[in-house]
Amino acid sequence: MSNFKIAIIGAGSVGFTKKLFTDILCVPEFHDVEFALTDVSAHNLDMIKSILDKIVEANNLPTRVTASTDRREAISGARYIISCVRVGGLSAYADDIRIPLKYGVDQCVGDTICAGGILYGQRNIPVILDFCKDIRELAEPGAKFLNYANPMAMNTWAAIEYGKVDTVGLCHGVQHGGEQIAEILGAGEGELDFICSGINHQTWFVDIRLRGRKIGKDELVAAFEAHPVFSKQEKLRIDVLKRFGVYSTESNGHLSEYLPWYRKRPDEITRWIDMSDWIHGETGGYLRYSTETRNWFETEFPQFLEDARRPIDATKRSNEHASHILEALETGRVYRGHFNVKNTGVITNLPADAIIESPGFVDRFGINMVSGITLPEACAATCLSSINVQRMSVHAAISGDLDLLKLAMLHDPLVGAICTPEEVWQMVDEMVVAQAKWLPQYAHAIDGARERLSRATVKTRDWNGAARRQVRSVDEIRAERHETKARAAG
Repeated sequence: MSNFKIAIIGAGSVGFTKKLFTDILCVPEFHDVEFALTDVSAHNLDMIKSILDKIVEANNLPTRVTASTDRREAISGARYIISCVRVGGLSAYADDIRIPLKYGVDQCVGDTICAGGILYGQRNIPVILDFCKDIRELAEPGAKFLNYANPMAMNTWAAIEYGKVDTVGLCHGVQHGGEQIAEILGAGEGELDFICSGINHQTWFVDIRLRGRKIGKDELVAAFEAHPVFSKQEKLRIDVLKRFGVYSTESNGHLSEYLPWYRKRPDEITRWIDMSDWIHGETGGYLRYSTETRNWFETEFPQFLEDARRPIDATKRSNEHASHILEALETGRVYRGHFNVKNTGVITNLPADAIIESPGFVDRFGINMVSGITLPEACAATCLSSINVQRMSVHAAISGDLDLLKLAMLHDPLVGAICTPEEVWQMVDEMVVAQAKWLPQYAHAIDGARERLSRATVKTRDWNGAARRQVRSVDEIRAERHETKARAAG
């Protein structure tokens, strides 16, 4: 196997970078590759490089790890470029949740569509295009861009359509949904097969086979309702399964953001969500989780460094797609997964320009998608609502057209179910003013937005949402973990 270089942008996402790194090193042919880490935070880079260096040392590998805040240096000569960036960090993300709450928009995650996801895309897309420019100029000819960053569809759309780079978007929602179905059906390793298709975070299990036998809606509903945990945590997903006839890959909390019938009234929100974990629908749940995770890592870094001394165990390789795609492309060992690509006849009843998530096979010839899938009409209708928002959002991010951005926000299913046009126009003005330093394409429009806000007439409120939890301290998290372990020990 020839040596090659993998650049990871946003490598300061420490836990995820470590997972990608160890997954790739589970492939014996990849032990001699170079990992070039880059991030805007030198502090985070230092931490992750220390961890990865320990892994290399503990496993006596020839792997090379470099780290630089100079992105172009990291991308130079790379065959694969992986993006894990969150432009604006937790500071901008907090505004994605906080400002819409003033207008009654209660989000669990807010990183795909909804008010938060749309603004997240506006911050990310100019940066994604910078990445693509660097890849075209500096990377190995034919380099592949693997995007893990949300909003997945918008970022991938921009990279393919405007960045002109060979791009695939990668997510793990399909895998997690498949694990749930395997559990409720009692499927052993290799006994469950399925086809998922749709768009990212709105992908649907359109065909499920257990040991070759097709599983229908009624059997799936009964199995979910009989499960002691999922029956409580996934109430909304189960209701959608009953009505649509197919199960969604996306978590209870995420799905509630895309289907406004479940999240437009505060009293309805609490009916459908579960507070046992952030992912089941808590207001601002992922923001709280991300904040706690960052604080935990900073405090517990010595333990993370010690854990890095453990030998890599190939049996614990994760189901994240990146390492499996690289293995298939480089060795020819075929890999089947679900990938985010431009729709070119893959899904017959979604637009050709949309970014879809659907099955494909990878080998030395590249990613080969399975074409000719037709979604159930209700699933297609739901996806189309989001695609139309994504398209306008991408075009607004490219052009810096504030009016188009407001129209995209107005057409968002959840925002449109809650807000009047006047509220949407003011909310967008407030969001772009708050995030101006990450929105260079709107620099010409910020003063006007600020002036309109100075004479705003739309009333807002100080609201924490229908189901908000406070960020826990590291000591509180540690105490809860010890209590959980004690209970498990009996």
